[in-house]
Amino acid sequence: MPIIHMNDLDLSNQRVLIREDLNVPLSRGQITSDTRIRMAIPTLKSALDAGARVMLLSHLGRPEEGVFDEEHSLAPIAARLSELLGMEVPLVQNWLSGVDVAPGQIVLCENVRFNRGEKANDPELSKQIARLCDIFVMDAFATAHRAEASTCGVIEYAPLSCAGPLLAQELEALKRGLESPKHPVVAIVGGSKISTKLPVLDSLSKKVDVLIVGGGIANTFLAAQGYDVGKSLYEPDLIDEADRLTNLKTGAKIPLPIDVVVAEAFSAEAESYIKEINQVDEEEKILDIGPQTAELYKTFIQTAGTILWNGPVGAFEIEQFSHGTRAIAEAIAEATTTQHAFSIAGGGDTIAAIDIFGISKKISYISTGGGAFLSFLEGEALPAVVALEKHAKERTL
Repeated sequence: MPIIHMNDLDLSNQRVLIREDLNVPLSRGQITSDTRIRMAIPTLKSALDAGARVMLLSHLGRPEEGVFDEEHSLAPIAARLSELLGMEVPLVQNWLSGVDVAPGQIVLCENVRFNRGEKANDPELSKQIARLCDIFVMDAFATAHRAEASTCGVIEYAPLSCAGPLLAQELEALKRGLESPKHPVVAIVGGSKISTKLPVLDSLSKKVDVLIVGGGIANTFLAAQGYDVGKSLYEPDLIDEADRLTNLKTGAKIPLPIDVVVAEAFSAEAESYIKEINQVDEEEKILDIGPQTAELYKTFIQTAGTILWNGPVGAFEIEQFSHGTRAIAEAIAEATTTQHAFSIAGGGDTIAAIDIFGISKKISYISTGGGAFLSFLEGEALPAVVALEKHAKERTL
């Protein structure tokens, strides 16, 4: 169903309220990765260049609703936005009572989660937010799977609601990768637990040609095949589910590791070994795929027409357990640049790995979403997108 797009509207002198996802990681008040901020900049510049009176919304972390606290203030984000935009971006407290902003200027409203009722999508809060603007722009794909006041409720009550360029790009890329993909389609899904990604695995197993699993998820699949995974992270109660997915007659091929990197502790100081999958000792933990497995997975990736990547295949944060994820990342980059595969990557750990291995320019599309990316892969409707579609339909009636 069609939605209204910001780029099709006249924003001159309009009060434009833009919801972005600027929920970036912080350490001692310092931003450690500004990827989400940088990805929002084109939308903000477009609105500013059009002469809009820009008000910017975002959440940060999980503060107690209705209570201000310094730890979750957007002050560091305001400072980084000022640097990237080359203009002052004031941080406004108590913005629900109204915001003064001139044409071609921008303000950042303090953390939306300081408002009671935000996460519950409270109608009265949604109406308050909507009264601030002439045009509401939903541009935060990473929060589109949550029905909250600043992502969903406001769409219903704003005079005009639309999708921002970043949200539109995300939806277009994901639809290309899932609804009309070039085959073979290869999905790489890593993570610690099957339980958190079972719906994704279930959905992808019916849509893709090859499903590569990594991390603790792979360990559960290995245990389902009768291998001893030692003290590795896995979920014994989901062995039957792993076995079911592996044996789907019309499902994706799920290749499993043939060798692994093990250690007795998850530590940079731990001594690591490469072992065949049937040689893991009871005291050892599987912390990465081995070189033979990396080569096996690369053969699937190198022939792919479409690649979906969510999650590392090992504990890539520690150098000695990072080689498998690096091999996967470099194989995806090579397939994208030389074989013209269409690649999409999403999720916080995936983006961190892309940054570490320096391949951001060799991925077709990097999604800002974590939960929203997974929800889309599962085939779920995203509440904010549904609201935008409903709004567009009502305006055409």
